[in-house]
Amino acid sequence: MREVHDEVREWRRAGERVAIATVVETWGSSPRPLGSKMVVTASGKLAGSVSNGCIEGAVFEEAQKVLKSGRPKLVAFGVADDVAFEVGLACGGHIEVFIQPAAEVHDRLLDALEAESPALLRTHLETGETELVEGSPEGELPSREGDWFREPFHRPSQMVIVGAIHIAIPLHRLAKLMGYRVVVIDARAKFATAERFPDADRVLVEWPDEGLKKVRVDHATAVVILTHDPKFDLPALRAALAGDAGYIGAIGSRKTNQNRFDALRGEGFTEEQLGRIHGPIGLDLGGRSAEETALGIMAEVTAVRFGGSGGYMREARRKVVA
Repeated sequence: MREVHDEVREWRRAGERVAIATVVETWGSSPRPLGSKMVVTASGKLAGSVSNGCIEGAVFEEAQKVLKSGRPKLVAFGVADDVAFEVGLACGGHIEVFIQPAAEVHDRLLDALEAESPALLRTHLETGETELVEGSPEGELPSREGDWFREPFHRPSQMVIVGAIHIAIPLHRLAKLMGYRVVVIDARAKFATAERFPDADRVLVEWPDEGLKKVRVDHATAVVILTHDPKFDLPALRAALAGDAGYIGAIGSRKTNQNRFDALRGEGFTEEQLGRIHGPIGLDLGGRSAEETALGIMAEVTAVRFGGSGGYMREARRKVVA
């Protein structure tokens, strides 16, 4: 819903009748992942996508029928390659789309998204019954459990970069491109500037532990420590471990990280706590430049967030989205 939030809100406020189409099942190759949405009004407006254009026309027509009848509908496209080609799934596969009239529960979800309040939306795919459960839901991705479709909505993802070094510049741009809110923290005013980090949402000239106190760190937050200096690294790691960050990473060699771990053990941190730290940071992509290093860090953050292996896609056993 986040991807079509503004349109749905505007149309609902204008008194438009709106249908919401959601991808609730895929097999084989599918153009869009579970939870992808397209919204359609009775007057013919549309936003979002359930197939990157492949079956949008057919879904639009079905949405108009749903708006006329007021009854939700589960629609399937594809099955075999020849059938899939006819409806636009040229790579083959199968996709199911649930289409329902927007209701008061969706208005409450829009309110939650605007307030950045986490919530879980559960929809019964036969009856259309939809319920909103407030509070932080488990899991990052939508899933289907029998006749129920489960959509978790977390607070917007955030990356906190500790250390305004050269690598932080491409990293903050890449994180912003991927939809993260970005906070840069460094006690050195000459490095932590808006000119060096124009895409950052906040640039804080603070010691790491003090700066992290000014940021809401939760499971949707990745803390990336790039300072490579014990007087900055250790306060940052102490503060990050005290919170509920979904990812904590620290740049440096294995020896550097071992020295950090030994120092933290001496302060009473447990092996379970130290196991939360990814160090050396990033996936091994073989690159050496600042941009390539930033890509490796962003790749690991993404893999941890979504449970990816970080290996070659051709060797993955999980379902691949085309």
